[in-house]
Amino acid sequence: MEIKLSPNAITVLERRYLKKDEKGNVVETPEEMFRRVARNIARAEVIYRKDADTGAVEERFFEMMSALEFLPNSPTLMNADRRLQQLAACFVLPVYDSLDSIFESVKNTAIIHQSGGGTGFSFSRLRPSDDIVGSTGGVASGPVSFMRVFNAATEAIKQGGTRRGANMGVLRVDHPDVASFITAKEDPREFVNFNISVALTDRFMEALEKGIDYELINPRTGSVTGKKSAKEVFDLIVECAWKSGEPGVLFIDRINSKQPTPNVGQIEATNPCGEQPLLAYEPCNLGSINLGKMVKKADNRYEIDYKKLDTTVRLGVRFLDNVIDMNHYPVPDIERMAKGNRKIGLGVMGFADLLVRLRIPYASEKSFKVAEGLMQFIKQSAWETSRELADERGPFPNLVGSIFDEPKLRAVRNSTTTTVAPTGTLSIIAGCSSGIEPYFSLSYTRQVLEGLELPELNPLLIEVSREEGFYSTDLTDYISKGGLLKDRDDVPEEIKKIFVTAFEINPEDHIRMQAAFQKHTDNAVSKTINLPAEATAQDVKKAYLMAYKLGCKGVTVYRSGTRPGQVLTCNNTLYC
Repeated sequence: MEIKLSPNAITVLERRYLKKDEKGNVVETPEEMFRRVARNIARAEVIYRKDADTGAVEERFFEMMSALEFLPNSPTLMNADRRLQQLAACFVLPVYDSLDSIFESVKNTAIIHQSGGGTGFSFSRLRPSDDIVGSTGGVASGPVSFMRVFNAATEAIKQGGTRRGANMGVLRVDHPDVASFITAKEDPREFVNFNISVALTDRFMEALEKGIDYELINPRTGSVTGKKSAKEVFDLIVECAWKSGEPGVLFIDRINSKQPTPNVGQIEATNPCGEQPLLAYEPCNLGSINLGKMVKKADNRYEIDYKKLDTTVRLGVRFLDNVIDMNHYPVPDIERMAKGNRKIGLGVMGFADLLVRLRIPYASEKSFKVAEGLMQFIKQSAWETSRELADERGPFPNLVGSIFDEPKLRAVRNSTTTTVAPTGTLSIIAGCSSGIEPYFSLSYTRQVLEGLELPELNPLLIEVSREEGFYSTDLTDYISKGGLLKDRDDVPEEIKKIFVTAFEINPEDHIRMQAAFQKHTDNAVSKTINLPAEATAQDVKKAYLMAYKLGCKGVTVYRSGTRPGQVLTCNNTLYC
């Protein structure tokens, strides 16, 4: 099988994923990488059946990955069947209110980053600044100061030598230091290795709606230390997010009301991109299906190939369940949680490509229906597979006391099955649009790998222009140089509509798309609410409130040009 990879995909694979010798020379082909991963993950089959045909399973895994129909998260591609064998993408580490706990988490963070994983933390348990320190009689420095320790540790270590360390810092809105946390990244030189999110409670959102104050609580004592205006705090979050894209917000009570294992603990934080709420010491391994490949032609038009999608979902769930057993975990507590809950996150990428093939404009009413229907189908197939795996291998050990602990319910293998991740680098390898995002631009430059710039021209534009008979080198040159499709008389109007880009979509429709996917996603959904440079703070406020109203678990906004080192830079200046 010939693996069709773009020049940018090959560049990324050679820089990050493929084996190298001691001199740094690449000694593995992409085909050999997929074979290495498939063979390694298929070995888990013999844990449950001594006579399992691992060769047949390996072949199915290999075909699925090499066809770019499904890819696991980056650490699995990098580390499977290699020395590290650390296959999970993300972890949440607890930070308890003691120096021992704080620096134990710093140590574990370093170990995880070195192996290619990202980390999330809640700093909500740390006593506020100026609170007493009983052992010394001094005063505490507060959560933000200890975040600097984690940031510095991350700066000193690259993830497995291939990725800069990524962290998520979370603080509850009722923590007394919430204002200093919200403004922590006003200086762009601060916390460069952190995304930050405020955990908004239902009580806070009710106070905001009523225009009243809410209580601040000292986590050391559990006592109320004062009150703040919910409106003033929310406006501060909005103002900072408008300025720099941070903080994001997490609707923490909603997350916990829908989490599957409250018997094990309460969720306080997420992975670095926010799509994976996790318990303390819990990891998650993710994988994504390329929706652009889940189509077939009928009467010279594309339609969704649900049979192929079902097959890919089922194989993807089996793959990810195997990963849990093949993983070498960096910390014993993490292995215990991984195998106790067996949480996996199967998601999607290439959604914008799918819509183009179906000739459906992104953010149209039809696109929202397609999104919801697709995710419902994926979730149903994923859970059916998890039940079949439970029959074959047994349910996840922490099932007793979980939401699945009901006599009439058939046992499941995994506590969660679906997550929608951003798929930044994976989508480059797969040659598809990232996650569920619309096209950022039809022509842009992507910053990856420590300053490497990759120019990209939308490949589907070329394909569609040939299918519809309006292709010309003049058109592709025009778009490459930042020209806008809407200004071309040679492009049919219906085609202009299907190639809508992120900054042409209003914030409400970005949120509606996130909510459409969230409705049938077990974990959470990564979606950036892209705003043009001229967007107002009111636009940010409306996006956050709408996300809460429509059932999202969190939300991130980004106004173009407000952050140094922007990952994507489009080649026209009208929208970005």
